[in-house]
Amino acid sequence: MANFVGVIAYFAMASDLAFAPIQQANQIGRSGNVRQIFWAKYVFWVVAWPAVLLALGILSGISWASVVYNIALAWIWIISYLVGAFTATSYKWGFFAFGTVAYILLAVSTLTDGLKGADRVGVKRDYLPLAGWLNLLWLLYPIAWALSDGGNYIGVTAGFIWFGILDILLLTGIGFAVLFFSRRWDYGRLNIAFTQYGRVAAREGTFPEKHAAAPPAATPATAAPATAAPPAGEGVV
Repeated sequence: MANFVGVIAYFAMASDLAFAPIQQANQIGRSGNVRQIFWAKYVFWVVAWPAVLLALGILSGISWASVVYNIALAWIWIISYLVGAFTATSYKWGFFAFGTVAYILLAVSTLTDGLKGADRVGVKRDYLPLAGWLNLLWLLYPIAWALSDGGNYIGVTAGFIWFGILDILLLTGIGFAVLFFSRRWDYGRLNIAFTQYGRVAAREGTFPEKHAAAPPAATPATAAPATAAPPAGEGVV
């Protein structure tokens, strides 16, 4: 689905659609004082990056709270860059700083917590190259943004090609890598399920909230002792 959204976004940009002309504050003599800012690629990132983070989160076995945390950081990063791109003054670099801090926090999370979780469920060998490739490419996004939508140093076409190559290597590359690595994963051990403890090896007692408490056993009724009948012929005085 994310790749399909990417096709739509890049079709729109190649058709010279989904953009807004924004006054520039930097490199006016080099690239002009007005730049086309294509918002379609930011919409694509809002869809694509959470999809990648969700896949890595499920694979590594981190808690769902950590998955949501990572996706929120990705959205903060993207939206900060989007707002910065639409800012016509040098205040855009403040939004660039906010977004880059979110990226750093995201990289730390995927390379520490994610790696620990992957080691716990036995997929560290495959998670490490996936997360490493993702963060290597992500490292190039702030540079590309600073030279294109942010700093107006390179032209619109050059920025379009740069981001296009990064997006293909990131989303499509990781997608094929997941398909390749997935042949040797133990899905029973990954235990893909919503629990308050994350996803760890399934064994008795791992997920107490998944087991309903047994109702207390009913106490058997105690029969009243039988009263002995008086001997025959014996009257009551």
